[in-house]
This record gives sequence, structure tokens and C-alpha cells, in this order.
Amino acid sequence: MNNEMHLKFRAISRNESFARVTVSAFVAQLDPTMDELTEIKTAVSEAVTNAIIHGYENKGEGYVYISAWLDGDTVELEIRDEGIGISNIEEAKQPLFTTKPELERSGMGFTIMENFVDEMTIESDPNHGTVVRLKKKLSNAKAVFN
Repeated sequence: MNNEMHLKFRAISRNESFARVTVSAFVAQLDPTMDELTEIKTAVSEAVTNAIIHGYENKGEGYVYISAWLDGDTVELEIRDEGIGISNIEEAKQPLFTTKPELERSGMGFTIMENFVDEMTIESDPNHGTVVRLKKKLSNAKAVFN
């Protein structure tokens, strides 16, 4: 890995934008296109929102952890929570599936993430949390690491 960062913040909704901006500032050193940066920011937003709304049930308790690695022209992200976990990952990945219909959730979070990155994996342990890993290769990465 050429560079990495690790971030921990309270699982509250107003920190979602903080996470998105922090990750995009870190990734910016690779000089991604605006579309690539927007896709990364959107995927991070979806993963963090899922952790807050679903993992911690929007109670304002717990932490969200983000790790990011830059390796040549590739960005790898890990968004992790220690919340309630996902009992059925395949069901949760289905478009329009949501466990929070009363909050008018669209159920498109995982679909959006999957469409904006090259690789996505999800690991979850009910009552212990979820890890979402995202990987995206950038088209014109130009970073210089010393």
C-alpha cells in the first residue's frame, strides 16, 4: 500500500457528511475524475448511513470505523460497525429491500454501492456488526507517494 488512513466517529447522522468529505479528500491525492470522486463519496455515504440507521438503529450509540488504502490506481475502503449485524446478507442486497420502511428508506443502499465500485464484499455477524469492503480502480490516477 502506498498510503492509508483510519477514522473513527460516533454513529450519528450528521457525521455521514464528515465521513464522505474526509474520504474524498484522502482519495483526491490520486487525482480521480469528478465522476469517480462522486461515486466514491456516494458509496461511502450509503455504507455509513447503513451502519448508523440499520447497524445501530439510529440510536446515536456506537462508532463507525473507516479505513482507506491507496495502492497505485486503486482505492480500497472498509466501513465497519459493531451494531446488530445483518442476518441475511443476500436478502439485504436485494433492490428495494429495507428493514426500516417506516423511515421511508429506499432499500437501494447496497445496489448503489455495488454499481459505483468494482468490487464489494459484505461480512456480518448478527449482534456483532458488519464490514463493507469496497474496491475501485481509478482511470487516471496520478499520485506520487514518498
